[in-house]
Amino acid sequence: MKFFRRIRQKLITEKKISNYLLYAFGEIILVVIGILIALAINNSNQKRIIREKEQVYLIGLKNEFQTSKSKLQRLIEVNYSNFEGAKKIVEYISDKNKQPDESEFSELLYNTFAFDIAFNPNNSLLNEMINSGSLKDISNPILKTYLTTWISTLEDIAKQENDLGIQREKVLDMFRKESNSIRTIFDLTDVSGKELGLPPGKNNNSNLNLLNSKEFENNILIFILTTRATESTHYNPLMEELDAILEIIDEEIKG
Repeated sequence: MKFFRRIRQKLITEKKISNYLLYAFGEIILVVIGILIALAINNSNQKRIIREKEQVYLIGLKNEFQTSKSKLQRLIEVNYSNFEGAKKIVEYISDKNKQPDESEFSELLYNTFAFDIAFNPNNSLLNEMINSGSLKDISNPILKTYLTTWISTLEDIAKQENDLGIQREKVLDMFRKESNSIRTIFDLTDVSGKELGLPPGKNNNSNLNLLNSKEFENNILIFILTTRATESTHYNPLMEELDAILEIIDEEIKG
């Protein structure tokens, strides 16, 4: 800087005003170029930091969505098993020449209606990103859209699962009546002893009379319809969305 200062002083002393102005203009240009270079370096560093942050998020999101996919796969299997079990019950209702014994019917009822259906994905990191505003660090616009709408998609799934749960409860309510027996199902599937530590019941009612009940058949049919809708219009599209999200994440993660 002393060097440039001496040049300016010399030009002023020698009254070379035009040369001085030209020099001053050049010096301003050098300062501006220096500022632009500094800004470019700073912007480059900021972009690098954001990209490194994004990679950390992408790896975490991949782990979360892979876990969620495994949970959904298992849930689809359970839902399909319930669907097939309910269809088997309707077959027995329709064909009076092909009837199960009490033990077989109890196994079928237990396996079809014992387990509730609820998708519980891993969303810890995604929720943190949404709450902190870090979704803006995701550079892929398609992935960002998927992540932004993911929570609302889960809300739709939960509504469908709630409807399915209501239909399941309507079937189970029939076993709370005096003429039917949950205890018969528990005893014949060994739930009483192994799961609950209860002694066998005495004089348990048979549940085979339900195969002649129109109310029972109606409830089973609606359950079948709701189970099918849960798979075809909710779980299967959700699985496709999960696959799409994981595919994009894999593409965005640096090797």
